[in-house]
Amino acid sequence: MNIIVKKIQVTATKEGESGGTVKVPEEVTLVDLEGDVDGKTAPEVQKQVLDLVDPKSKLLLDLTKVPYMSSAGLRILLSLHRTFRNQEGNLVLVGVAPEIQDTMKVTGFLNFFNISKTVESGLNFLQVEADSLPTESTLKD
Repeated sequence: MNIIVKKIQVTATKEGESGGTVKVPEEVTLVDLEGDVDGKTAPEVQKQVLDLVDPKSKLLLDLTKVPYMSSAGLRILLSLHRTFRNQEGNLVLVGVAPEIQDTMKVTGFLNFFNISKTVESGLNFLQVEADSLPTESTLKD
């Protein structure tokens, strides 16, 4: 399991004090997972990703390279959802394989998440515009 963390500098448009809009710099964390998320790898994914959650943080969890997710992986997603909700943050799942989406739908988990096909559409969902290329840091090989 590879976990790669990238920080994306973005600009968000918010309502200003005088009623107009202002552009505010923010940061979105992009976490790329590569490999199966199962009983063996799920605890490490949970630890690494939960450590990235701050109040009102924004995170894109890119699952494009995750071909399989066991029930342990689904529990991690639910835990992430609850943590982000409690911290008033935003979590978007990116590139979820159709098989995983089917399982999430059957279990009722799909309704808890915002899902996008690409990182770009995930940024659009978060209502931000990317300012620069992400920096990369590999947490685990």
